[in-house]
Parts: sequence; structure tokens; C-alpha cells
Amino acid sequence: MSLLETINEPAQLRQEPQSALNAVCEELRAFVLESVSKTGGHLSSNLGVIELTVALHYCFDTPHDRLVWDVGHQCYPHKVLTGRRDRMNTLRQWKGLAGFPKRDESPYDTFGVAHSSTSISAALGMAVAAKAKGEQRRVVAIIGDGAMSAGMAFEALNNAGAMDANVLVILNDNEMSISEPVGALNNYLSRLLASRTYDKVRSVGKSVLSAIPPVSRFARRWEEHMKGMVLPGTMWEEFGFNYIGPIDGHDVNLLVDTLNKIKDKPGPQFLHVLTRKGAGYDKAEDDPILYHGVPKFDHVAGIPAAPATVPKKTYSDIFGDWLCDAAAADDAIVAITPAMREGSGMVRYSKEFPARYFDVGIAEQHSVTFAAGLACEGMKPVVAIYSTFLQRAYDQLVHDVVLQNLPVVFAIDRAGLVGADGPTHAGSFDVAFLRCLPNMTILSASDAAECRAMLSLAVALKSPVAVRYPRGAALGAPDATIAPVELGKGEVRRNGGGVAILAWGSMLHPALVAGEKLNATVANMRFVKPLDEALIRELANSHDVLVTVEEASVQGSAGSAVAEFVAGAGLGNRVVQIGLPDSFVDQGDPALMLASVGLDAAGIEARIRDALVSSR
Repeated sequence: MSLLETINEPAQLRQEPQSALNAVCEELRAFVLESVSKTGGHLSSNLGVIELTVALHYCFDTPHDRLVWDVGHQCYPHKVLTGRRDRMNTLRQWKGLAGFPKRDESPYDTFGVAHSSTSISAALGMAVAAKAKGEQRRVVAIIGDGAMSAGMAFEALNNAGAMDANVLVILNDNEMSISEPVGALNNYLSRLLASRTYDKVRSVGKSVLSAIPPVSRFARRWEEHMKGMVLPGTMWEEFGFNYIGPIDGHDVNLLVDTLNKIKDKPGPQFLHVLTRKGAGYDKAEDDPILYHGVPKFDHVAGIPAAPATVPKKTYSDIFGDWLCDAAAADDAIVAITPAMREGSGMVRYSKEFPARYFDVGIAEQHSVTFAAGLACEGMKPVVAIYSTFLQRAYDQLVHDVVLQNLPVVFAIDRAGLVGADGPTHAGSFDVAFLRCLPNMTILSASDAAECRAMLSLAVALKSPVAVRYPRGAALGAPDATIAPVELGKGEVRRNGGGVAILAWGSMLHPALVAGEKLNATVANMRFVKPLDEALIRELANSHDVLVTVEEASVQGSAGSAVAEFVAGAGLGNRVVQIGLPDSFVDQGDPALMLASVGLDAAGIEARIRDALVSSR
């Protein structure tokens, strides 16, 4: 039996001598690599925090002490050490382990995460709650350097420093290599700054010098100057944190020694840790982006450099190709992404049009208002953003774009269910929160050609526009051409009788299959705002039942728009709304997820038949 197999909870890890931790790390790294290669998931980030995870669970009394992981891309070693090793083969699968920390999965998952930069805020809340209840516990937020770029992280730091809460923030800095300037000298200085001796000397110095204000001010300035010369900690200390670091995040013994020295210190503490994405697996170290999110692969051979067959283009690819073509024809077009260049299909554009490409980092709010400023000056900004991340910039969308009726195009990727990433990344709510906004135009593409045509219409309009498309392979030929999409006009794709199905976006094709079985009319709505009222009236006058089908929340989305119009116009037809349920849908295979909520062809057919029976 391996050492790792004897550890089913952190309490067992803490029974091991510190001398055994290197072996634990080696076994844990090998296990994570083999496990993720069989299930797919996030790899580079998890390999980079092996030592840090072991050290945290070794030094802190988890789950009594709270660990809050930011984003959660790095939580797999944590899951292995907290009793879920035997279930790692179900990771990111239907009814399996989530790919992120999840409160109802384990008491060690203290806060549900997946969106960036929430950890410090949550950890501060936990620390303040512990103080209010008189509980003695430590709270640790682990945040990456990318997530630290978001404004929310700095809002939390600002608040934490002023509240003097017992919270430890660990900056997992994986963009820097551990080179000579941050080697032995910095580790020595970190030990010094973490030591009780240093604290005592500094405290005594402050008490003695406080009686001599001019000298005290000089000494404080000199201390800050010297520390700023050798350590990048001055900024964090200005926030009110005691800064320690940077230290080698792959030296488990150094991590343990440092954490033991600082864990009982009162007030806000900040530990700067340097790690490497993919550490210990040379292929991931060489290409951490490729190995960030991986499919199933042979970890001995690595991910093939090029697939044997050309993969089908995704909707993100369709958007990226359209963007390059549109930018080549119009110098006013600029593109913005909040740190999702690869995922949004913008790699080619960033290379061909670098002067008109803006990656603003994990700053969704800024991305929207930045686009508004560009639009004010005659540019044509296109914001490529996932549906789930647009939620983070709602006030900016309302106040800075829509209220001023500025021509900003929102290319909304990952609309609908998203597979293994699960409910934290599902694009379920964008239609509902966009449809209520004046001046907003909302379209959804049913295939690749329609996606291009809709984007072309969007960039030509002089008002805010959202073009919505799902994750995954695009339907239809990417180079197919269709007639220009006319503003606010849908189309009938199949003629039948009795029942008219109004499908929106990704649901058109399963609706057509269901329509064949039912001999129903099927219409492609294309728009939810402005609604094609003439088309709906025509279908209502010639059919008994109208059925709306969409991959979005039932409440407030396309179906609601149709039902509102039918009721308001006094048409009297029964409207059956089919869409995502009023609950969060578990992760898994996309086809299985759609089937589970009745949004495949068979499910749509069954729902309609049930509705027809109940209406008799």
C-alpha cells in the first residue's frame, strides 16, 4: 500500500512526520496526473499546487480551519486528500465529483467557487464571523496571480486590511520561475520576516521610537524603503497586511515551516508563493496553456501536437473567423476579451490585429465600460464574453452601455449548458436579464452560417446588440452563405398543422426532428428582441398550440416573450414553454445533460405530446 492510500483525511496526513511529506507530494502528483489523464480536466494548475496543498492541510486543522480556493482550477489535490480519492474517476461527469469546490460535496469545501477573485471576500467574511462568535479558527484564501488582477480582489484586500481580521491570503504566483534573485536570499528574508524575533524587534522599535515622532517617521520610511528594495511587499503592507515572501512553492518543508510561523499571528497576513504550472510533468511545464484544460489523453505520450483529423469548427472558431474578416473590412472594429482569448476563439485575431485587440484581464466590469468609451468615440467594439461572466458586469451593461444606447456588440459564448464545467459556467440567465433592457437587440444562432450573418447585422446596428451561441461544434458548413438576417424577422422552417414550435438558437435542430414526428410547424425565431410579432400572430391564427423551445431559463426568456405577446394581443392560444428548469443542472456529457431536462428531440416530442393530452 502506498503512503497516499493511507491518507483518507487530513487528520491522517497530520499524523505523518514532516520528513514523509516529500514522498506524499510525489505520490499525489503522480496520482493527479494519471487520474486527470483518464477523466480530462484542469491539469497544469493542479500540478503546480501539490506541495502547497499538502502543506496547508498539514499545518492547519481542516475543516475547522477554513481553506477557500479561488476559481477552483487547482482543487484536485485538495479533493484527493479530503476523502475523495476513490471518486476521482468520476470527476466532471454526470453525478460525479465537481471540477470545482462545492459546499454540498464535502465539509472541506468551505466555499463554492468557479468564478474568479471571490476567495478573499469570502475568507474575510468567515474570519469576521468567527470573531463575532468567539471561535478560534484560521481562515486562508488561496488566490492566483491572474485572479489578483480583478478589482474584487483589491476591494477585499482594502476591506481586510482595515478590519484587522485574522485572515491569511496566499498569493499563488505561477507566472514567475524561481530564478536566482528569488532563491536562497529571498527564502532567508522570508524566514526572517515570518519569525517571532523579527516581529518582537519591530514591535519594540515602534514602542521606543513612538516617543520621538521625527525619528519614528524616519525609521518607518527607512524600513519601507529597504523592504521595497529586496522584497515586493510594500504594496501589500500598505493594504494593512503583514507580507511574507516570495518563497519557493515547491519546497514543502519551507512551506510548512513558514505556515507554522505565521498561522497564529493576529491580523491580516499575506504569503507570496512562487510556483510553476505543470510542475513535475515536463510536458505541462513546457506548455502550461495546452495542459491547462485537457481531454482524456495518454500522459506518457502527452497530448498529440495535431489531431489525426481536422476537428470540426466550434462556434467560438466561427466567431473568431468572422471577427478577422470584419476587422479587415472595417478599421473601426475593435475586440475586447476579459482574459479569455483562447476560449473565445480570438488567437488569430490577436495576431493579425494586435493594435485593435484588448485583453483587459479578469475585469469583466471594466471590459464593458471600456467598450462603452470606445463606442462614444466612433469605434465599433465587440466584447467577446462567456454568458456566465457577463453576469459580473450587469450594472456596467445597464448604466454605461444600454442607458446611453451605445453600439456595443456582445458576442455571448457558452450560451446554455456547458458540459463538464457544470452549473457555475452554464449560460442559463443571459436572455432573461438582457430582455428587460430597453435599446437591447438579442439574437441567437442556430448554425454556423447564421452565426456569421447575425454578427454582421449586429456590427452594422447603431445600438447595443447581443449575439448568443452555444459551446461546442458548430452545426452546418462554416463557409456556407445565407441571405442577410433581417432585423426582428424569423422564418418558418417546416410547415405542419395543429402545433407550431417556435425554436430559438441551438434548439432549432432538435425541434425540427420533433416536428417531423408530430407533423408540427417549426419556426426559427432568430430574435427574442425585437420579437417577430407578425410571425407569431400568423402562427397563432393557424395553429391551436404554440410551443417555445430554448436553451435558457424558462422564466423571462424567449418563451416568456412569446407568451406575453400572445396574452397582450388577446390571441387566446395555449403557449407551452420548454427550456431550462428552475434549478441548476449537474455537470456531464452535454447530450446527456440536454436529455435530462427534456431538451433533446425525444424530450421535446414527449413534452409536446403530454401537453396535448392534458389540454383535451
